[in-house]
Amino acid sequence: MKTLLLFIMCAILCLSCKNEVKKENKYDEDVEVRDPKLITETENPKISTTANAIASANGLQNWNRIKEIKFTFNVDRDTLHFERSWTWKPKENIVSMVSQKDTITYNRNKIDSTSQRADQGFINDKYWLLAPFNLVWDADSFTSKHEAIAPAPISGKNMQKFTIVYNTEGGYTPGDAYDFYFEGDFIIKEWVFREKNAKEPSLITSWEDYQTYNGIKIAKTHRKKEENWNLHFTNIEVITE
Repeated sequence: MKTLLLFIMCAILCLSCKNEVKKENKYDEDVEVRDPKLITETENPKISTTANAIASANGLQNWNRIKEIKFTFNVDRDTLHFERSWTWKPKENIVSMVSQKDTITYNRNKIDSTSQRADQGFINDKYWLLAPFNLVWDADSFTSKHEAIAPAPISGKNMQKFTIVYNTEGGYTPGDAYDFYFEGDFIIKEWVFREKNAKEPSLITSWEDYQTYNGIKIAKTHRKKEENWNLHFTNIEVITE
């Protein structure tokens, strides 16, 4: 989805061998980087009822109990594999990353030039993991539109559609747009990413293999239609206080 991620990872992992850099090149167009505004209050008047319903269906009401989240972000495409693991303590905003080439721990409230590179990867991976919550956390950062009936891009099934367009300033990648497709349970089934709010999709994937961890519902798998491409999460732990 974004060539930016490859640049970030190459900068962090500049000592990687030629073949491994090439492997990451194969992945660089399929990621999105977002810097969310971490909001905990749901009373924000800018939060639409649809956004709040989606976030709540995924367990946002349990977020205040979360002490720590651990997960491994994986992408498999054909015979290539990419992964990196994260530990996040949201109340302290401390993040640790472990990849094949690097390990770093930093405070998101005190990001410097080194930790910013890792943070761009973290924001991308966490957005895939917790995008429903960003509909509340990022409420001040986008405009939205709800359609009661729209054909989903993969299944072709009529679903509800919720579109958000991020502001053109702020964050790592301003101006991007997402179309979320869901049914009456408000659980996302498919989504479309449109870079810089382009008309044509930049990436379309499913949301599937949901599992609940201490009240937080997470889609563990995202697939493209008719492609050997699979973004998935492993080693998920949600630790409560």
